[in-house]
Amino acid sequence: MSIDDEPTASVPVAAAPAASGTGEPAPSTASGTAADAPTASGSPASAAGAPTASGTPASAAGAPTASGTPARSRLVEWDDPFIGVAVAPTMSGLDYLRAMMAGELPPPPIGKLMGMDLVAAEVGSATFTCEPNESHYNPIGIVHGGLVCTLLDSAAGCAVQSTLPAGMGYTSIELKVSYLRPLRHDSGLVTCVGTVVKPGSRVAFAEAAVTDAAGKLIATATSSLLVFPLER
Repeated sequence: MSIDDEPTASVPVAAAPAASGTGEPAPSTASGTAADAPTASGSPASAAGAPTASGTPASAAGAPTASGTPARSRLVEWDDPFIGVAVAPTMSGLDYLRAMMAGELPPPPIGKLMGMDLVAAEVGSATFTCEPNESHYNPIGIVHGGLVCTLLDSAAGCAVQSTLPAGMGYTSIELKVSYLRPLRHDSGLVTCVGTVVKPGSRVAFAEAAVTDAAGKLIATATSSLLVFPLER
């Protein structure tokens, strides 16, 4: 999920197996990225310059921007989100989270978009990591608070999910965030830990905190979450 600021070497790259599991190799470019390679869902990833849904071509990497400097870019790929949705009602929350960490279920697309990973889950707690970069910046030159808020909401929510039996789901109904320090692209790997304060069969309560690579507290949050039966 990093920004490709550095030029890639023009060396041959061996074709990588397709993520669809068909065994057919995906064509690779000199940078090692498979052009139009199918994702785990079987649909091809968009190539730079390929027409978008609106019919206009996507910007080519390195094309000049309005400021006259080369454009920065990053590739975002994700799996079919409904793979996990289909099996979620049959698994306990903790089993579901651990299956994602083990690669047995795909992570949610929001994780790929924001560059955050679920790295630990126990009953009543969940931990995410994320390394901020320039693509997370707001107009005033720091990481947008929305990234931090998403980390806090995800960690608190998954902490509650880890306490739920099969057939039960959750959704946030309130999230209160306190921002204490800014994040920048050189803040290093940040960690967000969510913890259940009070589990419940109708409403659960959790808290979460984000720290930077130096262990400094960046933000905290408290969350209320609605618990409800999932449709099978």
